[in-house]
Amino acid sequence: MSMYELPKLEIPRLKAPKFRFPRFLKNRIFWTVILTIFLSSIFGFLSGAISGSYFYSEKNIGGWVGRSLSKLNIKLPESQTIEKTPVYLPQTSQEEATIRVVKEVSPAVVSIIITKDVPVFEQYYVNPFEEFGQPFFQFEIPQYRQKGTQKQEVGGGTGFIISKDGMILTNSHVVSDEEADYTVFTLDGKKYPAKILARDTFRDLALIKIEPEKIVGEKGEFNLKSFPVAELGDSDNLQIGQTVITIGNALGEFKNTVSAGVISGLGRRVTASGGGVIETLEDVIQTDAAINLGNSGGPLLNLKGEVIGVNFAMVQQAENIGFAIPINQVKKDIEQVKTIGKISYPFLGVRYVLITEEIQAENNLPVNYGAWVVKGEGGESAISPGSAAQIAGLKEGDIILEFNGEKITQENTLAKIIMKYNPGDEVTLKILRDGEEKIVQVTLGEGSE
Repeated sequence: MSMYELPKLEIPRLKAPKFRFPRFLKNRIFWTVILTIFLSSIFGFLSGAISGSYFYSEKNIGGWVGRSLSKLNIKLPESQTIEKTPVYLPQTSQEEATIRVVKEVSPAVVSIIITKDVPVFEQYYVNPFEEFGQPFFQFEIPQYRQKGTQKQEVGGGTGFIISKDGMILTNSHVVSDEEADYTVFTLDGKKYPAKILARDTFRDLALIKIEPEKIVGEKGEFNLKSFPVAELGDSDNLQIGQTVITIGNALGEFKNTVSAGVISGLGRRVTASGGGVIETLEDVIQTDAAINLGNSGGPLLNLKGEVIGVNFAMVQQAENIGFAIPINQVKKDIEQVKTIGKISYPFLGVRYVLITEEIQAENNLPVNYGAWVVKGEGGESAISPGSAAQIAGLKEGDIILEFNGEKITQENTLAKIIMKYNPGDEVTLKILRDGEEKIVQVTLGEGSE
């Protein structure tokens, strides 16, 4: 063999060994156990997948099962019917009452939008040196001029429907602009032009009217569609701490906004200002239910769904201090508009200051109660010319001690007492003049818008 030749390798032939099953694999019991474990794993996997899918989306699995059974024409027995997720259930009786009141009263609460013709201005430029010839540089001053007018939304408020034919109660300051147009929007999105029926600036109340739609009856006749109405309650028996609800057009933007709270005070005397008008209202309700700009004229409700007050003011420097006019003070205005077409109230015709111990001490007055007849802060006359007070002979400096036998105090004010009467009623005043008591007979005059 040459040294360059590779050695030949002889590889012996290999025989494949015969495969023999172990004895335990031939055992029937062994295979039974294996099969049982395998089937249990399959069913366990399917059960977990179906359960997980159900909790992930009951709606989807229910729909999938329903569609599958429908294709197979199989109906589930009633006991196996898949139920939908239940509607939210109130957790307390108060919560249940609040939800019910909102659902029942909201359709009667309306948004009042105020629009007005406002001037439109355009900008232009003038050259102040144009009369001296064209200067070597460009110099122009912007100027403005009116270019017609256009309708524009200038405010908003709230009201609520009190009669099926479309009479609405709101605040007088909401509809105080004689030159503006007022549009009422209902909860279902419909809008109606509103007509002013009457204003009571003394109590900051107003009644406006929208016309109901005409619908065709079964026999082809035309009928008027009735509006939903808010039920008026009783404000004489309110309690501090009583739960109340407000609904209104918050900020003139968020229609039918709901807030809830309690009555936090009763018999308040409030001086409110807005739109250049200053009003002092007696015996009003204080609440911590949120009242915002735009809520004026909206209802203050109890948990029976009755209107117990008309929201009219809030304290801007505080958190959730608002005021409402008791509904029993309003009912008289409503009745007058329905019967005589206007609002009128008894008018004495005096400017006065309620006397307190401090005012008595500062002005050296002989009594610490009563209504002291004085000039207005702007120098207005203490006695209105031609008024019932002037006719009866009242003078500046008089102190009215009693009105028809009722003592005038901080709690029982002259304004509160006089509103119990009507124009034309004859009353008796006990006055103190120059240290002497006098009895004066007065026939009350009429005040109106």
